[in-house]
Amino acid sequence: MQRYPSIADTGIMEQIFYAAYKNMLYSLGGFELINYVKAIVIFLVFLLFSRLLTKYILTWMQNLAIKNQQDFLAKTFQSLQEPLRAFFIVLGLALAVGYLPVSVTHQGTINNIVRSLVIIFIAWCLMRLVDYVSQFPDEIKNRFNLDKILIPFLRNAIHFIIIALAVVVIAQEWDYNVNGFIAGLGLGGLAFALAAQNMLANLFGGMVIITEKPFSLGDWIETPSVEGSVEEITFRSTRVRTYDHKLITVPNSTLANEPITNHARIDQRRMTFHLRVTYSTTPEKMQECIEKLKTMLIQHPDIHNEVKVYFDKFGDSSLDILVDCFAKTDLYFDWLEIKSKVNLEIMKLMADEGVSIALPSRSVYLSNGDVP
Repeated sequence: MQRYPSIADTGIMEQIFYAAYKNMLYSLGGFELINYVKAIVIFLVFLLFSRLLTKYILTWMQNLAIKNQQDFLAKTFQSLQEPLRAFFIVLGLALAVGYLPVSVTHQGTINNIVRSLVIIFIAWCLMRLVDYVSQFPDEIKNRFNLDKILIPFLRNAIHFIIIALAVVVIAQEWDYNVNGFIAGLGLGGLAFALAAQNMLANLFGGMVIITEKPFSLGDWIETPSVEGSVEEITFRSTRVRTYDHKLITVPNSTLANEPITNHARIDQRRMTFHLRVTYSTTPEKMQECIEKLKTMLIQHPDIHNEVKVYFDKFGDSSLDILVDCFAKTDLYFDWLEIKSKVNLEIMKLMADEGVSIALPSRSVYLSNGDVP
């Protein structure tokens, strides 16, 4: 008679369930299923940590820096958010791959890919940091004693160095002969120089601008080719914002070979003009007007004491008084405001003295014989 398992046979049942559990838990192609679970868990943990780091920790540090009026640190924390998030995701993926059934050949390729991605993210993080730091030219100038004009140039140079180093390191990770590549660059240097004469001329022109410092960022300059405010200096060109808000890009070689007038480096602006009065003005009244004009300008709070007022010449239809002085400002619109006030005071003084401003006119005399 057939005997069925009873409660007394629980040991046999445990062995059956354990064997079923073992078959379920183990071996997908000879590999433990638990390792797949570990890989997924590790990746999810790093994914969660990357979000917590950027959304809470770095944001809290950024808000703390803003609260303490540390804009420099706040921008630094902001620049690190995206690269750090991507870095921890890749790091979690790299650790998770270690638990997967990958052959030795493929494992080496995966390791190279992971290391290359880590190098890329480090370079990305450094470049973002350089970009955000360069947005504070005043703090950099005060901390490192650098001129503002150097900041965009150094930013581009550091970008180039970071990218070049990243490419070299990645190439070494993939067992490429970097020394041969560099030697090839040396052999092709002459051909490159001949093919890129304009680019090299602009590069050296930028170096001349940086070393001689004829202007800095924000300065209002005037050259035969452009006039406006300097916004950026790169390896190749300088960007200038004109008075009508147009952005003009001028090659550095052009600027380096042109006369440059820097209006931002003057402490005063000149005001010179001729005041034309009628020929009916008497010599005594002319002398009195000249003296009062000179006294008014000397006592003016916005005019330097170096004032010149002279009876200059006999014009075609007027007696010309030369007025030459300097306003105490380097700003164009302030200069216009001072000039307007001075002109109004001159009009009042001339009206008080009873002297008339001459208008361009011509007198035609006809003899009686010419009349029909």
